[in-house]
Amino acid sequence: MGRIHNAIIVGQIVLAVVAVGHARGAEISADTQRCLACHRTATPGIVADWEKSLHAVTTPNQGMAKPSLERRISAVSLPGELGRTVVGCAECHTMNADRHPDSFDHNGFRLHTVVSPRDCAVCHPEEDRQYGNNIMSQAHGNLNNNPVYHDMVAMTNGTQKFDDGKLSVVPPSPETTADSCNSCHGTVVTFEGIIQKASPFGPVNVSRLSGWPNQGVGRINPDGTLGACTSCHPRHQFSIEVARKPATCSQCHKGPDVPAYAVYEVSKHGNIYNSQNKNWNFKAVPWTVGEDFTAPTCATCHASLVVSRTGEVLGQRTHQFNDRLDWRIFGLPYAHPHPVDPDTTKIRNKAGLPLPTDLTGEPASAYLIDAKEQAKRRSAMKGICAGCHGSVWIDNHFERFDATVKDMNDKTLTATRIMLEAWEEGLARGLADNDSLFNEALEKKWVESWLFYANSTRFASAMMGADYGVFANGRWYMNKNTAEMADWLRFLEEAHGKDRKKR
Repeated sequence: MGRIHNAIIVGQIVLAVVAVGHARGAEISADTQRCLACHRTATPGIVADWEKSLHAVTTPNQGMAKPSLERRISAVSLPGELGRTVVGCAECHTMNADRHPDSFDHNGFRLHTVVSPRDCAVCHPEEDRQYGNNIMSQAHGNLNNNPVYHDMVAMTNGTQKFDDGKLSVVPPSPETTADSCNSCHGTVVTFEGIIQKASPFGPVNVSRLSGWPNQGVGRINPDGTLGACTSCHPRHQFSIEVARKPATCSQCHKGPDVPAYAVYEVSKHGNIYNSQNKNWNFKAVPWTVGEDFTAPTCATCHASLVVSRTGEVLGQRTHQFNDRLDWRIFGLPYAHPHPVDPDTTKIRNKAGLPLPTDLTGEPASAYLIDAKEQAKRRSAMKGICAGCHGSVWIDNHFERFDATVKDMNDKTLTATRIMLEAWEEGLARGLADNDSLFNEALEKKWVESWLFYANSTRFASAMMGADYGVFANGRWYMNKNTAEMADWLRFLEEAHGKDRKKR
């Protein structure tokens, strides 16, 4: 007891000093001060992160008082006394306690571990609304509730067994999928009860959560909300600087399926960023091109409020990251206009599959944005480009990009026709046989064609990382893979006594 008593006294002394430091501009609530008294000892890294955040030194009322372009908070009013003190431990972890199944009693508080978008929305309602319209918010369900994609997950993560001359796949464990695909797409976090854990102050109650830890963009939280703000704004600094740097996006956009970061690194924009970013101001709101930064990052093109040096708004801040994108270049298996609804499990192509295109490339247009909306989104992206480039440069860039989209869709169609012929001849088992799209060698090569090589080429064209789209992981390998598919089909035909000339 003496050690606990001494720790609390030390914590109270430290808090008194902190309170004096905040007295001139921002006050810490009594509840958060109680949290800090223990957590400076129990979780010092978390407290240190929070102390570096704007939350620790700015009240919501101060944030709402800023001019519109400088505001980082979209609320126009706040409940109770929330706006008067800084945003600390208690303000986030006791928010909406009755709506959190994972709330538990802890040292006189009713708190929850998982801070959800609904909690953040008290101060950031517009950001929460925009994110809810974002495909990322539905990432868990779009992957796991779509039988086609779910089958792909099983064939990717499952363990292959070879018995009696046959290859089979044992489905992956929940832990394996949480550690792979759902690391980015998000897990289902479920409250399983209260357990006791040791702490510097003796045993404490904590909530036991399955599917935790996870920061996936489509995480399903215990309160039923979708997403994790901490995917881009890591807790407990919630830094806009971190969110604006490309390394943050690289957590989920680096592999050959969505190689945005890999392409950015070899692009002219990435070159400038890596050479000069130490002189950039990543914290300014609004973000002024030519003054705060001199080349775009992911956030510049897809999220940030960007203005010119004369104050002209080039792009409004958004958390719907596709509202400046006309094409969805993540081919499934073809590039296509973006879905109207972020819940892509609603999509049905002509064959009744939950895919945005037919296997032969025709888009499921009823579920996708129309040409007018595509033009609107392209115009928004061009507005960002106009901060540094002239109209001829911009128009020519997008003409090249459109040509690449068509080119890679055509190449994907060629690979698809090879696979469809193998199915038709009974040399591989496909959808008509109620079999997987992803379990045979020829089918896996087909997936590589569009998921790795076509996607890489499209990203390289969109982001001007040309070499990545040629030999690194693009056109060469796309054509090589298609040639190997054709050879593999011929070998199968010969092995089964098929005579191509007679057909």
